[in-house]
Amino acid sequence: MKIFYLCNPAAHGGKGNKYFELIKNKFDLHKIEHESLKSEYAGHAIEIIQNLDFGKYDGIVVSGGDGTLFEAVNGYFANGSEKRIPLGVVPIGRGNAFARDLDLHPEKWEEAVDAVAGGKRKKVDVGFCKTGKESFYFINILGLGFVTDVAQTAFKLRALGHLSYIIGVLYRTIFLKAYSASFEIDGRKFENENVFVEISNSRYTGKDFLMAPGAEIDDGKLDVTSLKKLSRIKLLECLPKIFTGEHIKLKEVDSFKAEKIRVSTSPVKLLTPDGQLTGTTPISVECLPGAIEVFVK
Repeated sequence: MKIFYLCNPAAHGGKGNKYFELIKNKFDLHKIEHESLKSEYAGHAIEIIQNLDFGKYDGIVVSGGDGTLFEAVNGYFANGSEKRIPLGVVPIGRGNAFARDLDLHPEKWEEAVDAVAGGKRKKVDVGFCKTGKESFYFINILGLGFVTDVAQTAFKLRALGHLSYIIGVLYRTIFLKAYSASFEIDGRKFENENVFVEISNSRYTGKDFLMAPGAEIDDGKLDVTSLKKLSRIKLLECLPKIFTGEHIKLKEVDSFKAEKIRVSTSPVKLLTPDGQLTGTTPISVECLPGAIEVFVK
């Protein structure tokens, strides 16, 4: 087996760098041949994987968080190689939400390398989004509205770690303002005054938010969670329920499984695919069933 291993040294506030040699040594213990590289800037992983000759390898492994995986997936689908190879993730980032659905966790990162060595694979779904002149793939989640506003604030305060999200929630709650949203969910059309929309492939977002408790990464559908207009006090009462998935039972929350989704908003809203900040509404999203193979335990 020959693997191309790509490390994001900036993952988890720069902690990703310390895993580079550890993971390479683990490959050596498994007698896995590997070429190893570190990404150097935002978007670099896309460029590297897009230009790989997949024919030379039996798999790609990336170490990092959800943002690293986002770049890896977009580089993967931009690659023109005829041969398709599986993707492995060693979760060492802040969130690792998609890896969690594979039962892979940063405190047991060695198990992710063991999974690659074991060679077991699973086909999983991928989301594809078109927005204006831009398009991209996502494997975890795509958000807009309040969730993106919080992510913007948290990014500016990222040196504070998980506290940045708590501050982001409180800050954005003060300035909470609903917006008009129009939906088309597998042909069904409706409108409402909205606070946020999350389109999920996996169950979690971030480290602990169980945004879509019924989501499955291989069911051929994406899970849509939409929070309608509500008061600031009610929002703060609802937010803790996201840790347990109980929020989907609230009357202010709509939840759907869908293959194709269209959303437009007034005013235009920034998007958060897999924790990144890129693209704006209106959007057209579809689920690509079993579009990529991943290494699993």
